[in-house]
Amino acid sequence: MTVKQKATDFLKTVFPATPFELLLFVIFLSAYGTLGTYIALHYRIVFDDRIPWDAYFSFDNRAIVMTGGGFERHPLANYFFDWIRELALVFSDGKKNDIFRLVLAWCSNIAVSLSLIQIYKYLKNIIRLPKYISLLILTFFALFATTILLSFTPETYTYTLFFLVLFNYYAALKLRKEEKIPAAALTLATISVGGLTVTNAVKVFIPLFFEKGIYKSWKKWGNAVLRIIISVGVFVLLFLYRLDFNYMQFLNKSGEQYEKFSKPKVTPLWDMIYSWFFGGNMLFSSFIIRDYHSKEGFQYKALSMDVYTSLIPYLFVAVVLILVLWSYFKNFKNKLVQVLMISFLVDIIIHCILKFGLHTSYIYGGHFIFVIPLMLGWLFYGYRDSPRIMAALLCTVSLLLFYLGMNNLWRMEEFFVFLDKYYQ
Repeated sequence: MTVKQKATDFLKTVFPATPFELLLFVIFLSAYGTLGTYIALHYRIVFDDRIPWDAYFSFDNRAIVMTGGGFERHPLANYFFDWIRELALVFSDGKKNDIFRLVLAWCSNIAVSLSLIQIYKYLKNIIRLPKYISLLILTFFALFATTILLSFTPETYTYTLFFLVLFNYYAALKLRKEEKIPAAALTLATISVGGLTVTNAVKVFIPLFFEKGIYKSWKKWGNAVLRIIISVGVFVLLFLYRLDFNYMQFLNKSGEQYEKFSKPKVTPLWDMIYSWFFGGNMLFSSFIIRDYHSKEGFQYKALSMDVYTSLIPYLFVAVVLILVLWSYFKNFKNKLVQVLMISFLVDIIIHCILKFGLHTSYIYGGHFIFVIPLMLGWLFYGYRDSPRIMAALLCTVSLLLFYLGMNNLWRMEEFFVFLDKYYQ
């Protein structure tokens, strides 16, 4: 394969490849762009140099934009956000004003819109669902709380969502063709995914264990291990270069972060898992306003999610989780399904079992919530020859979509009330 052909295939994988995909991209870009543009131009919530963290839903906008976040969790994010910040400053003439915020919001808008295109490509090209089912699932995901919030938020989660969905689609193409993932692609994925959030790096290696014949040939197994070593080696060298090779700084800081973000809160453990880890990334709950202040003494208001307070949201989350588990057991022998669910399990272990960041797990959705629409897609695939069950699934997802849309649009109105009052 020529270099030109490889470049063409790469562009077709990352960007819209058909007129219909381009139309979808424009629709999402317009919808999220309108939301992000209005927020950026009328409010200072997207970026305010005086607010260090947590202005809304614990997103660390300023810290991420200015430094890339803490090196212990975001090893290479500073390099990524340096060029985003500089790009925004070019358009704003070096000022951190409304134009600066607008560029940040539009970068997020483009990343999320491309993520949705990757979801559609997976549903169409990997699962091979009919267009109307793919669009139903895609619209469902487009209205998730995480998708809406990340569409205007300059955060690591925004770009992690895109890189993870892109890599899962790419890996699925390779596994379907019974091809191995090249070391160069694996290294690039490790740097991009793991560089933004270090714990996600392990997800990049999951598809390798499902390559054809890997357990029947020592040569293939050795080759997979070699690709992992190369990827990890390059990643570690880049990370240590950032730290001036002072690795103890990373170990000490990581221990402090775990102590800080894994302490139990007043909210019952089961409700944090249910309302915030599983539910909060799909369905907005009611909001809580708190008083915060910076080290310089600047007072500001912060918005957080409460746990669910009525029966219907709990039922909504239960139905979605039942559908996901149903899909998993129905397609248990499918290696692509196993890749998705093992990836999901990584986050369940980190947040629900180790309790890292569980009290704010509604902001981590970019790491895993894309698994939900893809597993719904595999559920439809599993019953493609059962018209009655297909009709029942269509009805169920349509009802879920209706409630999701009504709830999240209503809650976004509350979000704007908060912005009008405190962030004009």
